[in-house]
Amino acid sequence: MILHARWQGHHRSSKPTLVWLHGFLGSMTDWQPVQQAFIDWPMLSIDLPGHGGSREQRVSGFAGLSERLSATLRHHQINHYWLIGYSLGGRVAMYYACRAALPGLCGLIVEAGHPGLTDEAQRQARQASDRLWSSRFRDLPLSSVLEAWYRQPLFSDLTGQQRNELIDCRSAGHGPSLAAMLCATSLSQQPNLLPELHQLAVPFNYLCGEWDSRFIALATASRLPLQTIPGAGHNAHRANPVAFSDRLTQLLRQPV
Repeated sequence: MILHARWQGHHRSSKPTLVWLHGFLGSMTDWQPVQQAFIDWPMLSIDLPGHGGSREQRVSGFAGLSERLSATLRHHQINHYWLIGYSLGGRVAMYYACRAALPGLCGLIVEAGHPGLTDEAQRQARQASDRLWSSRFRDLPLSSVLEAWYRQPLFSDLTGQQRNELIDCRSAGHGPSLAAMLCATSLSQQPNLLPELHQLAVPFNYLCGEWDSRFIALATASRLPLQTIPGAGHNAHRANPVAFSDRLTQLLRQPV
């Protein structure tokens, strides 16, 4: 089974394909403001299971999701590519780059994705939290869950208008599908990828909004190759797509 995906940009360019993976609650369309700067690149935007055009799909975990991603890349005959992922999409991209990548991976760019928990107490706490959120997404009206979701400390940089805009654009999602994906890809189920990330044989860059203190601290403590995006919090590509695009352009010029 392949994931729902859409080609954009210059399909027949000799440049590597930019493969875009969105965050939890999002869809392939989240990247459009950034993608406008890369119309001369071939681009494949993917909807993760439980989201967008892939919302009816279910996976059991990161290994199964990686198999689905490989099948999607093969289907589209992609053999020369960069992975670009935000939050959940960044975690998927890191797992895939470390443990499942098809030949031809040119580089990895992650925006505010967690590389993995390091102790059992953290895993148990995260599992309990994600199970609670999952039950809310499954059983309660989606708009009310989204209201609570975007009031978490991680999104404290959002203005009231920005929060309402996110709630409006995410309210078309399907709560039970989101609940299933949240359980399948819980951070509690993800291996700690740090040792493997430090040994990657391809370029790896880690981006954060300058106000995303939690992930800046995480990246610094984890010795990740951090670069910050001005005027942005956790969702930097949405808050400041121009600065994000400029930084991405610089990174994609790296020799492979």
